[in-house]
Amino acid sequence: MCDEQQVIQWGRAVLSRRRMGAMAIGGAAAACTPLRQAAGGSSSALAESSVTFASPGGTMDGFFVHPARGRHPAVVLWPDVAGLREAKRQMARRLAASGYAVLVLNPYYRDVRGEQFADFPTFAAQGGFQTVKPWRDKLVAGAILQDAQAAAGWLTAQQAVDPERGIGNQGYCMGGPFTIWSASGVPRIRAAASFHGGGLVRDSETSPHRLLRADTHYLIAIAEDDDAKEPAPKTALRSAADAAGSRAEIEVYPAAHGWCVPDSPAYDEVQAERAWARLLALYSAAL
Repeated sequence: MCDEQQVIQWGRAVLSRRRMGAMAIGGAAAACTPLRQAAGGSSSALAESSVTFASPGGTMDGFFVHPARGRHPAVVLWPDVAGLREAKRQMARRLAASGYAVLVLNPYYRDVRGEQFADFPTFAAQGGFQTVKPWRDKLVAGAILQDAQAAAGWLTAQQAVDPERGIGNQGYCMGGPFTIWSASGVPRIRAAASFHGGGLVRDSETSPHRLLRADTHYLIAIAEDDDAKEPAPKTALRSAADAAGSRAEIEVYPAAHGWCVPDSPAYDEVQAERAWARLLALYSAAL
């Protein structure tokens, strides 16, 4: 999981450099470049919009992007703790350019609408952890399953979505377990990808590792510092996947927590690109 104090210090340093007129987001800005380049040639062929729809928890909102023509397999993207923001929209655009209809959810819709933090440095420097804590406390297994069911229903009704294809879902940090909870109760979700996800193995009946399905493909990418702190989850996940007959790729990456997200202090382009390639392989096989 995120080291809160380390991230806060990093965020303050970045914002201080901004005020002094230095590089806008330092390495994080450069980290976004591969996403822009990947989608750049096809950006005119994408359609995107801010969307809202009903969910048991209230009016859910998010960002929807897809190829402008045709019907495509759908993907739900669960953000990390900093929520819906441009870094996540860029990731969604990149995935859409590969032929998917991608819905980025605002995980905090029960309390607030839309983007709350422009980027991770802003989140870290402005007390984001404390701000989101009461919102985040509501995101238990049952609530996320309701959200996933509502999102899947909405996606199925969209003209850009192929209703005959399975749905994928991917999550980062706190969004990692959301992917497995979602797949456990939505039959059309056939792929779940967790990147540096926290809380995948818990002492509860709703622990994600106890909810793996035989008909779902899993990609579980673990940060090396998370694994160093808690080495047991990877073994528990492997055992659970084997027992369930699940197709699961479980790997510890040589990168720190947050390495996949362009505006994260730990962004690692080489390992992020490797994880992205595995994500595309997952969806190609499962959807």
